[in-house]
Amino acid sequence: MEKFLTWIERTLMPPMARLSEQRHLRAIRDGIVATLPLVIVGAFFLIIANPPIPSLADMVEPYTEDILVPFRLTLGLMALYAAFGMGQSLARSYDLDGLSGGLLTTAAFLMVTIPVHVETPKEDPLGYVIPMENLGGSGLFVSILAMLLAVETLRLIKKSGFMIKLPESVPSSVARSFEALVPASVIVLVVWIVRVLLDIDVHEVIAAIFQPLTAFAGNNFLGALIPVIFIMLLWGAGIHGVAVIGTAFYPIWYALLDENSAAAAAGNPLPNIIVEPFFQWFVWIGGSGTTIALTLFMCFSRSAYLKQVGRFSIVPGIFNINEPVIFGAPMVMNPILFIPFMLAPILCTITTYLAYTFDLVNRIAVMVPWTLPGPVGAYMATGGDWRAIVLVLINIVLSGLVYWPFYKMYEKKMLKEETGDGKSETQTA
Repeated sequence: MEKFLTWIERTLMPPMARLSEQRHLRAIRDGIVATLPLVIVGAFFLIIANPPIPSLADMVEPYTEDILVPFRLTLGLMALYAAFGMGQSLARSYDLDGLSGGLLTTAAFLMVTIPVHVETPKEDPLGYVIPMENLGGSGLFVSILAMLLAVETLRLIKKSGFMIKLPESVPSSVARSFEALVPASVIVLVVWIVRVLLDIDVHEVIAAIFQPLTAFAGNNFLGALIPVIFIMLLWGAGIHGVAVIGTAFYPIWYALLDENSAAAAAGNPLPNIIVEPFFQWFVWIGGSGTTIALTLFMCFSRSAYLKQVGRFSIVPGIFNINEPVIFGAPMVMNPILFIPFMLAPILCTITTYLAYTFDLVNRIAVMVPWTLPGPVGAYMATGGDWRAIVLVLINIVLSGLVYWPFYKMYEKKMLKEETGDGKSETQTA
């Protein structure tokens, strides 16, 4: 292990550290980290609205929609908040006005979504509303594209000198507003042409790119592995991988689960391995990326920042909500942590598939609440098979071994930042 850590530090650390400080990646990271307070608050409301205990779930059910209001307006709008943060960060890196960069990015992102007119009774008019479906985690990639369009347009127009400049006697806030007028016109016009005149829905284009992956879906090894690989690739790029890929695969996985449930009810052997809870309980332990072990490591980190991230992420992680650690560490656009973030779920998929292939664990016929802790959910989903608990614990240990060397490398980087200027760059986001 010592030799492996030394090899990582000498070979992988330098290029990854340089890549993590690339201007655009840093802006994405800082913008996403800025949403962290809202992500944490929203995650806890999500847990309250989906308690893992059936009796509590029944008690909460009449009030679920009311409880979820803070969640929908925090985590549910995360891409919107991140758009402003990313645009501001990238603009500042170019010595441009950060407020203009954030506002222009937010405007470009919102314009990709066309308002919908909702017909309501005359005495209670509603009018135009913006659908929220793509304003949360699933819209992060589009918010990144909006950042690139808005801030790079602002930079190029300023560089060309084709801007409205007011006398120095004019207040700076007013001058900045007029300087952003030409870039704003160009950005709004470009997005309007793409979204309205050409009728190109960027969100749907991204979803369509991954639609052919359904060809791999099925009750086989590739049907388990391929979705996991692409889900993690999307998460690493800032896109809610499960929301994009899962949309295509869920109908197939749930159909296979229904077959298992019918077979169990009839007293017959369960025919299928690859069902949705296969991933929920044995791959996404603690959330996408199998991050529960990483969160535990962070709780005892020597880095003050990572320790805080670990401590406020551990409780949501136990209930399979890991946005706090994904966007807090962050895992998104982080070249150092992306490797284990990708490898840990792949390894867990392989071990779980092998366990089921050799009938070491009962197959799954029961859909149980997804907010249950991993071992408990796996035990219940497999009809009370204690070996499922063992498999979950093995996968947690294996994912921890994958994360450990990269976590130590990232911790060392964070410590250098904290001791170098008193606080890490991530904390200044």
